[in-house]
Amino acid sequence: MLAAVILAAGESRRMGTPKAILLYPTDEATPGKVTFLEHLLTVSRHPKVGELRVVLGAHAEKVQERIKLDPAAVVMNADWQRGQLTSIQAAIRSLPPTVEGVLLLLVDHPLVSRNLIGQLIGAFYESKAPIVLPTHLGRRGHPVIFASRLFAELLVAPPDVGARAVVWAHQSEVVEVPTEEEGVVLNLNDPEAFRRALEN
Repeated sequence: MLAAVILAAGESRRMGTPKAILLYPTDEATPGKVTFLEHLLTVSRHPKVGELRVVLGAHAEKVQERIKLDPAAVVMNADWQRGQLTSIQAAIRSLPPTVEGVLLLLVDHPLVSRNLIGQLIGAFYESKAPIVLPTHLGRRGHPVIFASRLFAELLVAPPDVGARAVVWAHQSEVVEVPTEEEGVVLNLNDPEAFRRALEN
């Protein structure tokens, strides 16, 4: 089984409000407008996902006031100011040893579908590759699946490079899943990027 890990610990300084609770229209299971985090919680539900972790940090109270999360799924990252890698590491440390890998979802890359998640998970189990990720028009994006055999490397990755160091170290083993979903490469980290996404 996989663990779905949603990274939502950052300050959202450029956006001006916590990205996890921004509202976005969606055609997934919940109609109308849902928050970025709620959408990711919905699309990451899959028969092969047996664990869920939501990593919170800078705006943990605001997020938990807006979205009711299972306390067992919440991982608090006190080191969120040191970067995204610390959130990945905190999530990994919280997982049971039976987990076969992590599906890493970024709260500022929310525009992904349940169908895409299914394709990535299918490719992971079919290929048995250590890393599976989507590509849009040749550009690599998110979410990314890391097999559990790479957890030790993620836990000692250089902070200034982060998880990319592990991807680079296993470049020849990465399985890419091409998709027409532009959301895999859309980083919604400021109001202008969010406005453009709403217009599309």
